[in-house]
Amino acid sequence: MSGVIVTDPPKAELKDVDALAGFGVATVSEAMGRTGLLGPGIRPVQQGVRVAGTAVTVLSWPGDNLMIHAAVEQCGEGDLLVVTTTSPCTDGLFGELFATALQQRGVRGVVINTGIRDTQELRDMGFAAWSRAVSSQGTVKATGGSVNVPIAIDGQVIRPGDVILADDDGVVVVPRERARETVERSEAREAKEAATRAAFLDGQLGLDRYGLREKLRDLGVVYRTYEEHEGVRP
Repeated sequence: MSGVIVTDPPKAELKDVDALAGFGVATVSEAMGRTGLLGPGIRPVQQGVRVAGTAVTVLSWPGDNLMIHAAVEQCGEGDLLVVTTTSPCTDGLFGELFATALQQRGVRGVVINTGIRDTQELRDMGFAAWSRAVSSQGTVKATGGSVNVPIAIDGQVIRPGDVILADDDGVVVVPRERARETVERSEAREAKEAATRAAFLDGQLGLDRYGLREKLRDLGVVYRTYEEHEGVRP
């Protein structure tokens, strides 16, 4: 497998990346029209952490982490490494030594569609990580791949410079051109949810706030007392 290392790709503005870090993954995905989510198989190795960064993408051969070494050189302040392989792999491609090198360069975390190891060490050093699997299985450094090219994880295309937001609920990708728009839409969604939260605290029901009683009626759902229901059962 041959490959390419692309240098200096366009990136989302860091101020927009940092603003998106103020919202949850669910909020941002909803703000984009329920899009951008990576599947539920990508899970955090820590809890209570949310990070956002600009994607440095890696396409590697299964069981081979050579291109992660190549990608470290392309990473800088505010980036987040995103790794996948040409076919399914759960080997431990990433661990504490990679995290040490990346943290020194200002990288905010890693999302890897394979296995990860040294999870306790990653938590101890405060390096945020999301992975498909946890595995101690080692790797080789033998096959070429690519850095900073579009990759796909769980049907989502991730380009270098796109925004990656990750928290306990999962991972979402925001196209770099939509970063500012998504910040604004997320702010509006949070304001709407705050109003709904206040209404619920005041005792209002979702059935009334969202007009769902009419929806139930239109769908033919009826209310009956227990005695009525027991009397009409066959």
